[in-house]
Amino acid sequence: MARTSLRALLADITTLAVDAVVNAANESLGDGAGVNGAIHRRAGPALAAACARLGGCATGEAVMTPGFGLEARYIIHTVGPVWRGGTAGEDDLLASCYRRSLALANEAGLASIAFPAISTGIFGFPAARAAPLAVRTVRAAVAAGGSLEEVIFCCYSTADLALYETALASFD
Repeated sequence: MARTSLRALLADITTLAVDAVVNAANESLGDGAGVNGAIHRRAGPALAAACARLGGCATGEAVMTPGFGLEARYIIHTVGPVWRGGTAGEDDLLASCYRRSLALANEAGLASIAFPAISTGIFGFPAARAAPLAVRTVRAAVAAGGSLEEVIFCCYSTADLALYETALASFD
């Protein structure tokens, strides 16, 4: 089997034509700020109804809905940890977000997925700590096999893009 391609990209995650985009969701799966708000706005009101039927999602877990108005066929919603100084299991919870999202993508037979920088916005997880953790976790998960051919780390800023490019280069 071919090796899964991992890359960083500066883009609006709501415009990517991939099998699934990952939503940095809140536990209620409701509309919010940042990536979550952008995904809800672009996907349309059917997303809120689908999320309400799911009844929420625990931190570190993931659930999937159709993409509705997005280019992506599916949205994988994962709830990242709120940063509490690094001593409350935040690293493990963030890694779980990536692993659970990839597991759902593989269970559905998806070929491509795009992740935002989970928990680095209003949840306050330091981006310089999150990027290498994300890359390391994703590399380990895709090495175990599955359907994914491409994983994109979709960055909203050039600063985040530089962090992900550095993390990706350090594993090559």
